Amino acid sequence: MKTMFSTKSIVWAFTGIFFLLYGIGVYWSTTPSAINIHAEVTQAAKAENVAPVVGYTTTTALIKVSEALLNKPGGYLSNDIMPPSLFLDNMPAWEFGVLEMVRDLALVMRKDFSRSQSQSLVNKHLLEAQPRFNIDSKSWAVPSAESEYSAAIKQLYAYRSALVSSDGNNKAQFYARADNLRAYIEEVQKRLGSYSHRLSLSVGREQVNTDLAGDKPAEQSSQGVSHLQLQTSWWQIDDVFYEARGATWALLQLLKAIEIDFNSVLENKNAKISLQQIIRELEASQESIWSPMILNGSGFGTLANHSLVMANYISRANAALIDLNELLTKG
Repeated sequence: MKTMFSTKSIVWAFTGIFFLLYGIGVYWSTTPSAINIHAEVTQAAKAENVAPVVGYTTTTALIKVSEALLNKPGGYLSNDIMPPSLFLDNMPAWEFGVLEMVRDLALVMRKDFSRSQSQSLVNKHLLEAQPRFNIDSKSWAVPSAESEYSAAIKQLYAYRSALVSSDGNNKAQFYARADNLRAYIEEVQKRLGSYSHRLSLSVGREQVNTDLAGDKPAEQSSQGVSHLQLQTSWWQIDDVFYEARGATWALLQLLKAIEIDFNSVLENKNAKISLQQIIRELEASQESIWSPMILNGSGFGTLANHSLVMANYISRANAALIDLNELLTKG
C-alpha cells in the first residue's frame, strides 16, 4: 500500500514553507522610513481644525514614533512567540532601541515639559501614558505590550488635543524653556553614552575602572577591580548594533520636532546650529547597510566593524549634545 505523501513531496513542502517564512521575515525586518514631521503636524492640525501651538509638534512626533512600533511591516514583533518572528532578533532589538527613546521623552514630558514648577500638578493624560510605555517589551499575555502601548498613544492624542483646547478646565500646557530642554538632553546623553560604550566593546579591550574617578572620598557598595577586560559576546554584537540603530532613528525624529517647538529658546541661546549638527550625525547613522550581515572586524583590520562606525556617529552626536547643554546653561 502506497503512502499518501512521498518523501519527495514532504521535502518540497518543507522547502516551500522555509522560503515563505524567510521571505516574510525579510519583509518584517524592514525598518520604517523617516517621519516627515512637518507633513504630519499639518495633517493633524487640519484634521482637528486647529492651529499648532508650542508642544504640538513634539507630541505629534512622539505619537508617530510610538505608532511606528505597532504599524510597521509585521507589526510589533518583540513579544511574538510564533515563527517567523520567533526566529528574528535584529528587529526586536531595533524595536527596543526605539522604545527606550520613547520612554525617555514620555518621562521628561510628564515631569518637565508639561509642568511650570516642581510643585505644579502632573498632566493627567501624561500621568496615564508614561507608565504604560514601561511594561515589559516582551509581555504577550494580558496585558500585552501592544495593548499598553496603544493605550498610552491614546492618552498622548488626548494630551495633544488638550494643548489646543479652548476649554479652560481641560487645558494642557507645554513649557518650552531652556531648563526643560536641558532635562531632556541629560536623559539622552546618558542613553547615547551607554550605546557608544556597548558598541565599542565589539572589540575586546582592557579598561581602567573609573567608577569613582574625580571624587576622592567616594565609596561603592562592593570592592571593584582596577582593570576590566570587556567584550560584547559574539552572539549579541548584531543585537546591540540594531538596538542602537533603532534608538538613533527614534531620536532623529524627536529632535527634529524639538527643533521646531524650542526654536525661540535655541535662537536666543545661539544654539540652533548645534542641534542641527546633532541631527546631521544621527542622519549619518541611518545610512543603508550594504553588507548582508553586521561585520565585526578589528579596529584597524581588513574587514569593517559596523559597531565601531555606529559608535563613532553616536559619540559625535553625544559630544555635540554636551556642547548644546553648555550653551543652554551659559549662552
